[in-house]
Parts: sequence; C-alpha cells; structure tokens
Amino acid sequence: MEPENPLLKRAYALDGNATEIRSLYRDWAQSYDADTVDGMGYVAPEQAAEVLADRLDGAAMILDAGCGTGLVGEALSRQKTSGVMIDGIDLSAGMLERAAQKNVYRKLSEADLTKPLDLAKDSYDGVVSVGVFTSGHVGPLAMDELARIARPGAPVVVTVHEKVWGPDGYADHLKAMEAKGLVRVREIRDAAYHEKEGYSCKLCVLEAA
Repeated sequence: MEPENPLLKRAYALDGNATEIRSLYRDWAQSYDADTVDGMGYVAPEQAAEVLADRLDGAAMILDAGCGTGLVGEALSRQKTSGVMIDGIDLSAGMLERAAQKNVYRKLSEADLTKPLDLAKDSYDGVVSVGVFTSGHVGPLAMDELARIARPGAPVVVTVHEKVWGPDGYADHLKAMEAKGLVRVREIRDAAYHEKEGYSCKLCVLEAA
C-alpha cells in the first residue's frame, strides 16, 4: 500500500541525506502528531513504550533515540513507572522543540544516529527507538550504538518498518550483533505500525550484553 499523506511519501522517499531529513521534519513538526496518530493510526510509540516499561525495574534512565515530537516519551510517562527519567535525541531541531513542549524529557539534544553518538558507554538503563529504522532514515548499523550506550542487561526496544526489514538485512545484522556479544535477542514480533495506512513493523526486544 502506498501512503496517502504527502509528507509520509516524502519520508519514505528519503535517501538518508541529513539535510533533506531535517528539511522534511522541520516542515512536518507542527502537524506531525495529528497526521500520524490521528490520521494514520500510528500505534508503534504506544506499543514500544509499553514493552519497555514492562522490562524496567524501579528508577531508570532511558534514552529515546530519534524521539521526534516526543510520542514515545509521552507514552512512557503514561505507564506505571516510578523514578523513570527520559533523555531524547533527534536530528531535527523542529521536532525537538515540539518534544520539549510535552514536558516529559529531562534533556533533549540534536544527534545524528548514522554517526557515533557523543554518549558514554553503559549510560542508560534502557533505550527505545521508534520510527527511526525505516526507508531513507537510519540503517541497522545504528543498533550497535544503541547497544553500546545501554548498560549490561538493559532493554533495547526498537521498531523496524516492514519495508526495510528484509531488504536492509536487519535479521542478519541482529544475529551478527548477538554473535559478537553486543546484545541478546529476546523477542522479535510482528506489530502494528500505521494501522490506517496498513503498515506493520518488527518490534525487536534486545538486551544489552
């Protein structure tokens, strides 16, 4: 199924160029939540937040990687979690401005997930990334960085869009990460993504090693 929303079409047509990605999400920031959640039935943030919350035990420092307008952080704040603090990183300053308005993040910073992150190893008790591993955005190599900054035993929950799961070799990459001792793959399930657009994703639950 081809997306009907013109901005979603632009998103899926991206080729990984950071300037083009920033331009798209600058244009989309103000209407993103209404377009995706209401217009497309974007349920992936809520699902990923629930999965992550189930794997947290008490106080925790979480990184929302590619946080966008803060849908995942907002969803996490609705979960029954105590003492959880969330940092968010994203390529788009416009999206980060929208995320800040939700008042659920401790800190928000610009970062490019296609490059090494300026974050120390073993920094977070959990990592979540939703809507990042998709067409024209970030490839499977970025998962290595998410595992690096997660403390041993920390959950790493990511969604991978159905359109890129096979063509971009995500299954093989996760197997390679496990073989290198970077993560333990706990679960990979099919999950809804944009329900109204008919898109699904792989919801991957990893544990940093």
